[in-house]
Amino acid sequence: MSDSKNESAWAQLFKKYNIDGAINRDGQYIISSKVINEFREARLMTKFDHRFQLPKTLSDRQLSILPISRGGYILAKIETFENFIETPNLDVTEFAIPSHIESLDFSIITSEALAINCAYVSQIIADFTQDENLVPTISGRMSSQSFNFNVRKLGGESSFLYVDVQNAQVEIDGGYEGSTSLNLIEAKNSLSSDFLIRQLYYPYRLWQSRITKKIRPIFLTYTNGIFHLREYQFTDLLNYNSIELIKEKKYRLKNTSEQFLNIETIQEILKSISIVEEPTNVPFPQADSFERIINFCEILYNNIDEDYTKEALSCNYDFKEKDSFDMRQVDYYTNAAIYLKLVKKNEVNDKIVFELTDAGVSLFKTGSIAERQLKFVKSILAHRAFNKTLALYLRKTEEPTKDEIVEIMKASNLYNVNSDSTFRRRASTVLSWVNWILGIIDEE
Repeated sequence: MSDSKNESAWAQLFKKYNIDGAINRDGQYIISSKVINEFREARLMTKFDHRFQLPKTLSDRQLSILPISRGGYILAKIETFENFIETPNLDVTEFAIPSHIESLDFSIITSEALAINCAYVSQIIADFTQDENLVPTISGRMSSQSFNFNVRKLGGESSFLYVDVQNAQVEIDGGYEGSTSLNLIEAKNSLSSDFLIRQLYYPYRLWQSRITKKIRPIFLTYTNGIFHLREYQFTDLLNYNSIELIKEKKYRLKNTSEQFLNIETIQEILKSISIVEEPTNVPFPQADSFERIINFCEILYNNIDEDYTKEALSCNYDFKEKDSFDMRQVDYYTNAAIYLKLVKKNEVNDKIVFELTDAGVSLFKTGSIAERQLKFVKSILAHRAFNKTLALYLRKTEEPTKDEIVEIMKASNLYNVNSDSTFRRRASTVLSWVNWILGIIDEE
């Protein structure tokens, strides 16, 4: 879902300048920031890091936008995004938190810049790149200089649009040069299903023409203590869409004094935790990705001064599960966090906004990621359906069937879950959350 102000402004631009007619005639439309600014600031009207953020005025027409100069953009039916490939059960490599660093709190990483700094000082970037003498050299905004490329038109694998770029603005989150390569990092601290290829391609083209060392585009995602690094390559220098994932790795930083989250810890929680009454003012969860619930809490904490309405969340963050474009997913994930008593709704200036509860804030006042994980686990296992399903899983030493989970749910006094089809849909969430708990257990 895109910003409603962007929607309105783009609709007015299309009407005033007959952009449809120009694209039908020429296959593209060149628009300046000066023209865009007539209705809304160009920087707000052209920043779409993910496919879901495109305004309907563009997405319904299969249009995307790319910068081609300091104040110019091209609109056309082109593919500008790349889906993330999800590798199931990707191992997590543990690195020790550097004991001599006092100015970074590795348990609360609230920005992309902090995520990159932590990954660098802990040697995560050095391990991933396997390049010696790695040092930070470039970052921030700079001019792209001049280059051209072909971008794939929508509707045909072999049909491309030629694009000429003259001094567009490029932004690099982090550039690290080693003995053999320059590693250009784009970082995000929110989960998404896809990313804008331009954020890797434009910096790649700029520096590929300026130095002789290998240029390595890297996408870093940080959430819930996990650094996920993906390295890409462009197999054809002049082809924007020739991007390929060639390497990925996940890392976790751990203090050597941290307690392990092992199976004995989970079993003790199952036995000792008090089961809460099921809430009657919020739906039973239908949100399979617990990582996205965690990331939602992180978003609220990292932007604690923002008033996050449902629309603001829909515009800026991707709550869609794989292959889903149903924006009810935003409701599913916000309601799931409310169900766990980590988030609440509040009225601010006649708007309903989402805020962390005291329990939600306490997640980020712990001394380590491991302590935070324990708090999440306890918030789940305080609910009978999840508690009994995990207990059954551990007794059987294999995954419970959906029928078994449904029977547990039917005996758990769930609010407004009545039909068998609803029970079975919600059972998927129960199993997913239980599998998340088992997935974070240390093997040591």
